[in-house]
Amino acid sequence: MRRPPAAGATCRRFAIRGFVAVFLVYVLAALALESPLLVVPTPVPGAGAATAASRPLHLDGSGERGRGSAPARPLKRPHRETLSAAGRSSRRLPGIVSGLDLRRLNATRSGSLRKVAAEAAAAGARVFSELQTLAGTVTELDATGEEERSRCPHSIVLTGDEFRVKGRTVELPCGLTLGSYITVAATPRAAHADRDPKITLVREGDEPIMVSQFMMELQGLKTVDGEDPPRILHFNPRLRGDWSGKPVIEQNTCYRMQWGTSLRCEGWRSRADEETVDGMVKCEKWIRDDEERSEQSKTSWWLNRLIGRTKKVSVDWPYPFVEDRMFVLTLTAGLEGYHVNVDGRHATSFPYRTGFVLEDATGLSLNGDLDVQSVFAGTLPTAHPSFSPQKHLEMLPIWQAPPLPDEPIEIFIGILSAGNHFAERMAVRKTWMSAAQKSSNVVARFFVALNGRKEVNAELKKEAEFFGDIVIVPFMDSYDLVVLKTVAICEYGVRVVSARYIMKCDDDNFVRLESVKDELKKIPRGKSLYVGNMNYHHKPLRTGKWAVTYEEWPEEDYPTYANGPGYVISSDIAASIVSEFTAHKLRLFKMEDVSMGMWVERFNNTRHVQYVHSIKFCQFGCIDDYYTAHYQSPRQMLCLWDKLQSGKAQCCNMR
Repeated sequence: MRRPPAAGATCRRFAIRGFVAVFLVYVLAALALESPLLVVPTPVPGAGAATAASRPLHLDGSGERGRGSAPARPLKRPHRETLSAAGRSSRRLPGIVSGLDLRRLNATRSGSLRKVAAEAAAAGARVFSELQTLAGTVTELDATGEEERSRCPHSIVLTGDEFRVKGRTVELPCGLTLGSYITVAATPRAAHADRDPKITLVREGDEPIMVSQFMMELQGLKTVDGEDPPRILHFNPRLRGDWSGKPVIEQNTCYRMQWGTSLRCEGWRSRADEETVDGMVKCEKWIRDDEERSEQSKTSWWLNRLIGRTKKVSVDWPYPFVEDRMFVLTLTAGLEGYHVNVDGRHATSFPYRTGFVLEDATGLSLNGDLDVQSVFAGTLPTAHPSFSPQKHLEMLPIWQAPPLPDEPIEIFIGILSAGNHFAERMAVRKTWMSAAQKSSNVVARFFVALNGRKEVNAELKKEAEFFGDIVIVPFMDSYDLVVLKTVAICEYGVRVVSARYIMKCDDDNFVRLESVKDELKKIPRGKSLYVGNMNYHHKPLRTGKWAVTYEEWPEEDYPTYANGPGYVISSDIAASIVSEFTAHKLRLFKMEDVSMGMWVERFNNTRHVQYVHSIKFCQFGCIDDYYTAHYQSPRQMLCLWDKLQSGKAQCCNMR
């Protein structure tokens, strides 16, 4: 027979059960109360258990700033967020990954960009996952692989058929070197009627113009998707159809789709006082239809000859290209420039322009009214070209970014860059960005998306870890998604460094920092502002390469907007942008400068914005006494910096 339990044991069992019940209630209550307040960081795509968590965009107004609208003035303490490894490891990486979450894009507000963004995000997730698997810094390539990759042919031979199969281009993997030459055998086609020639003007109702022309171009690597590659040499014989009515040869360069000053050879020999190229004139003389070549002049010449008056004998040649007649052209790389010989006679010479070197010429293209029989390139360099990241990046501590300041700052500068722009970023670090790094009130960072080439991303990771000045936006880079980098710049400027002003610029933009700061000081503190080179009443192009559809932009006019290469907004505008992005209210457009104008216009409906226009934020290149100079190559950056150090805000316009 069982004995009843003692009273003391019963009390102990009830006490234990009660304690367990209270503990469970406490745990459930804690989870229920805390989960709505947790801000879950956006995970680094596909990184697994040991991956690093990306810095999220806290754009819902929670946390330090509360749920009201963002203030116009910076916080007393900046919001501190960095990329740190998940789990128990607290190892911090010098590079910061942006937490821009493309899933926040709203289909009805983002239009056609949503599909592009979704594809870029998915591809970026895969690429970033592979990138994160690299332990520590990038493993150096073994010597055998590097040597194999650096080998380039000493010469290249293509028949006309092979040339056409290759898309009318010849790849020059290691560019050119001193003494390299390219020989082309080809036949210009007969002139054809053209109602829309690009080399002359045809008025409505006029007869079409008879045109025969071709273009031979030395091209560099394409730097940005959506843009044409740089043209290191543009050689354009115009047999018929030029606006002058005469046969001419036009030569030029083009960088980031901006043409330099053309050199036109129109049948007159270059002036005696004009500079030569390796001792050769830029333009040779050829027979022109409007020259006076009378019999009297010939008689006088013979008479002077008989009486002993010597005169230098000059032989005039016709224009070097004739329709339906084959020619042999040789382009040679000299010490001071390129030289073009046609059928054994010198025709033109084109001096090298600042910003381009021989190794940059990694492709030859021949287009237009031309049938190519053969192409031969010789004396080519066999070493790897200098656009290799290892040749451009100077891994020196002097160029490393200092730690972020603990106090709010005056200006944050976000610099848009592409993954393979190693030379551009290094040029910025060594010039105007060095002034920003020395200031306690200015912070500058590069914003870079992922590249389609694994080796570029690997080098980018290595660069970001060493210099500490790169913010990686984890999606595949696309021209249409530049606008998302701008949103990431706004978020960083407001949430990470707590800046009063946010400036956006490109990596080919040279910034006179002190002049920009002086311009901002002219505006009373506390005002909302939008500073740049403003465009008023611009209309979207509906046809052509840069056409904008009505689906993308249904309005007939763009809002007032500052040109994209360089502009400044106040922090309250930036905070409004990231807040609306989070709330799925931000309308996006593929042209980021127009998008910014649209956002500022919307903000201006609730709070007055002071628009400040200045042409010194130069869009088309450089002007003396500039605030910013656009389309500057790395060598031009160094040239501008040298001049600025000597007290001269002058341009280096030659490319």
